[in-house]
Amino acid sequence: MRCKGGIFKNQAPILAMLLTQLIYTGMFLLSKAAISSGMKPYVFVAYRQAVAALVLAPFAYFYERKNSSSLTWRLVMKIYMASIFGLHLSMNLTYFAFRYVSATYSTAISNIVPAFVLLMAVPLRMEKLCLSERQGQAKILCLILCISGAMVFSFYKGPPIIYRAPHNHPIARRYTTRSETIKGCVMAVAAQIAWAIWLLAQKPIVRDYKSNLRLTAMQCGFGSVTTAIYGLAVDRRASSWMLLRDGSNDVLSVLYCGIAVTGVTYALQIWVVEKRGPVYPVIFNPLSLVLTAIFSAVLFHETLHWG
Repeated sequence: MRCKGGIFKNQAPILAMLLTQLIYTGMFLLSKAAISSGMKPYVFVAYRQAVAALVLAPFAYFYERKNSSSLTWRLVMKIYMASIFGLHLSMNLTYFAFRYVSATYSTAISNIVPAFVLLMAVPLRMEKLCLSERQGQAKILCLILCISGAMVFSFYKGPPIIYRAPHNHPIARRYTTRSETIKGCVMAVAAQIAWAIWLLAQKPIVRDYKSNLRLTAMQCGFGSVTTAIYGLAVDRRASSWMLLRDGSNDVLSVLYCGIAVTGVTYALQIWVVEKRGPVYPVIFNPLSLVLTAIFSAVLFHETLHWG
């Protein structure tokens, strides 16, 4: 029994990240559908984070009320600044990019996160890099592949794997000029840089504050409030903030992303960062790319390309 328990303990971070990538696949598809149908990105983010905070708050209270972790103003500011990068900037940039690029591209560009994490983690001494060892050489190779792959994916499109004639699907219909596509690519890359900063920020925070559910709930709350303030500053029309639009899946998308994505996966990633470090969670990102590409082709009639 002890051996089996030890095996499960070792495999638990892997299982957690596999589940995370499956949930992310649903997020990319539902989010793309909601944004493409006319929902404002900041409205989506504000509601999504609010749902996550409300769902997590009672669990955090009941499961972690005996936790002795204490909050200081300095720690609260660290948590708030982390939420600015991960749950405000990264999310809003990702969803604004959906206006110009496909769900498959947004998923693919997330594979550059390990490169950004490594580039920032080494100078901050959060990750070791010894070029004389195979492990260090493998990290450098991974860095080169991530960056070159993202550049190729951004600026080169090979022949289609399966050709699809132009389709009248509302999500596949809007495709953009080259300048708009480049704008979407820049937004998507900037979103991944912000996400990498969020991942790096989690390690020192969880070292000082051991209540993962409370931490996730607080970050979601901060992210929702910050995005709502920004959204109301640029758009105060009541119609923009309505979820029950005819023929839309806004409510389903917000609930799924708020509960499953923000609530479940963020808590899992914070836990995995604590156990295995900030680089570990992002090495699983290619799985969601494969799944998103397949489902985008089936559901949204996107054409898959070689390269």
